[in-house]
Amino acid sequence: MLRFDRRLLQHFDWIILLWLALIATMCLMNLYSAVYPDKPPGTPVYIKQLYYFIMGMGLVLAIISVDYRIFMSWNYPMYGAICLLLLYALIMGKTLSGAQRWISLGFFNLQPSEPAKLMLVITLASYYSRKDTGKGFTLKELGIPIALTTVPFLLIMKQPDLGTALMLGFIFVSMTLFVKLKWQTLNILLGVCASFIPIAWKFILKPYQRQRIETFLNPEADPLNSGYHIMQSKIAVGSGLTFGKGYLAGTQGHLDFLPERHTDFAFSIWAEEFGFVGSVLFLSIYFFLILWGLNSAVSSRDKFGTLLCIGVVSLIFWQAFINLAMVMGMLPVVGMPLPLFSYGGSSLLTTMAGIGILISVRMRRYQVPS
Repeated sequence: MLRFDRRLLQHFDWIILLWLALIATMCLMNLYSAVYPDKPPGTPVYIKQLYYFIMGMGLVLAIISVDYRIFMSWNYPMYGAICLLLLYALIMGKTLSGAQRWISLGFFNLQPSEPAKLMLVITLASYYSRKDTGKGFTLKELGIPIALTTVPFLLIMKQPDLGTALMLGFIFVSMTLFVKLKWQTLNILLGVCASFIPIAWKFILKPYQRQRIETFLNPEADPLNSGYHIMQSKIAVGSGLTFGKGYLAGTQGHLDFLPERHTDFAFSIWAEEFGFVGSVLFLSIYFFLILWGLNSAVSSRDKFGTLLCIGVVSLIFWQAFINLAMVMGMLPVVGMPLPLFSYGGSSLLTTMAGIGILISVRMRRYQVPS
């Protein structure tokens, strides 16, 4: 299991590594611009993010050095460990900005809800690869995957963190639709979800979460308070026009109009400074990364590897889609980072671990599973 032969090196995925380095460079440039020309105390965010990228590369090397099939044997112990971390964060975690979702490790604040997303990918891939018969899952057979998704979903909602909790739902839906459902099961689930919406609005969503949705529908109603984030982000994105204002020349970010410009609204800085052309280039690089991940799924020689790749791709795609739609005012603000681009150690390390899994699957595509 730990043997690293020459064929693995021959099948190493250099393309995805090159693309990762390209996105990392763009991220660090953007973070430098996001805090320019301020000189805040402590280590600047772009230096911290560089440290996280280095840690992430170590994590990638660790993951590709073992056969990804080992996760099938260890998925439930790892799932239990993540749930315990979520529970610990909820009870004794560090509180920032009114949310209790971090565990202080001294040099690093771990947000366990981030690795919980990747852990759900591994858990669902393991279950579906073992139980899939090709005939489609029934509602009864989906009981265990639904329960496995619901436990971390409720723990994350309690923090509260609506954006990350919704990501678990998107991962579940994406992977479940991929393995195929019986039509009767799909219709029942759609009906349950539709009937659950008004219940969630009335009893589950907190007042500030309902306000975010109302603000999304009409941000001009309160432009100086609840609608401020969306309005300033749309101004920043639109003011970039065709070619942008130039690197370090943006005004919305540098004059402190745009909040959270190094985390949730990092893309707004990029769009303002590089314009429509730069934004299309950035999105093309992201789109290629997603396509290459799907290609890894196609090239896998076993069902578990294919499902892992589908899960990782859905994790990256939905986070990117929600964040980009959010900064352009097409979706409510839910606190969703842009993978590999927004500042944040837990999010970055989780995404790079997922990319490590993609590389591991692709490296071992020549191996026929026993």
